[in-house]
Amino acid sequence: MLQRLAPSHLWRPSLLPADRVTHLWRLLLLFVGLCVSLSSTSAQAQQTNWAEKMFKTTEHDFRAVGRGANCEYYFEFTNLYQDDVHIAGVRSSCGCTTPTVSKDLLKSRETGAVIAKFNTSSFIGQKSATITVVIDRPYYAEVRLKVEGYIRTDITFDPPEVAFGELKSGEESEQDITVTHTGNSNWQITDVRSHCEHLQVKLGAPQKSPGTVRYRMRVKVLETMPEGDVREQLTLISNDTRFPTTEMSVNGRIRPSLSVSPAAVNLGTSKPGAVVEKRLVIRGEEPFSITEVVCADQRFEFDTPPGEKKLHFVTMRFKAGDDADQVGQEIRINTDLKGGRSVKCVATGAIEG
Repeated sequence: MLQRLAPSHLWRPSLLPADRVTHLWRLLLLFVGLCVSLSSTSAQAQQTNWAEKMFKTTEHDFRAVGRGANCEYYFEFTNLYQDDVHIAGVRSSCGCTTPTVSKDLLKSRETGAVIAKFNTSSFIGQKSATITVVIDRPYYAEVRLKVEGYIRTDITFDPPEVAFGELKSGEESEQDITVTHTGNSNWQITDVRSHCEHLQVKLGAPQKSPGTVRYRMRVKVLETMPEGDVREQLTLISNDTRFPTTEMSVNGRIRPSLSVSPAAVNLGTSKPGAVVEKRLVIRGEEPFSITEVVCADQRFEFDTPPGEKKLHFVTMRFKAGDDADQVGQEIRINTDLKGGRSVKCVATGAIEG
């Protein structure tokens, strides 16, 4: 018997079972591919994020600077993690900025810097650059640092920066700088400002000649300048409406009267019950004695030498407990120096589970 066919307008093609499986398989592959892509993007973002967290800042504006002036900025970063961090390299998107690294391998809690040097002798005008910091350990990551500034051709400094070199703590020093402006005999410095209260500036009277104005400026570092690296700026305020401010670098180092080495002690990974021994070296500008070593963690013990001398060796012992743990402790060494001077270091490590 013949069967009656359904009207043509009611007929619809349907996927065969094999076609349906193939279609679903393709959809599944697309979904998996999308998830892998998103996961990879998320992983890259996380890798960059952990690396960026080490930097205090990722941008700097040199503002307006003189031709040939020494302009450097230190992008400081600290290893916040237990593993060593290794900088594989740095590169710049523009020849106007040359990057270098002060220390390419940082152990836990150690600090380094990416130094961005603005090439004011080779370039003029508004310039900007992106510095890419490539990290290959403990995980691959890239951090991008941005710098910009305007290099003037009408202002020069002689010498190109205020460089005090290394000074003892409490020592004062002076430097003379000649500021020259060309192109406008009516140019005038109206003020010199600094965010550092430990610098003093004395500005001489202008010396004018056709198209040129010169100032002699004396910069003094006061005895109150804190110990450590000096990286400050002086801002010259002028009557130039187009460029009312010009920056000048001030650098140097105040040598600490008391120091400890290493400042960051890596205990490594210890087995339960193990004893780790390290040596701390404490140096002073004058003979001193150690009065006390303070640490809140009772697992640390210290052997301190008696007597007064400029150099002391302190033995530090850490006894690991029975439980897995992450160790991070500040250690303070007190002395009998004037004002009860002390120094600090940080000890980090881990205990296996």
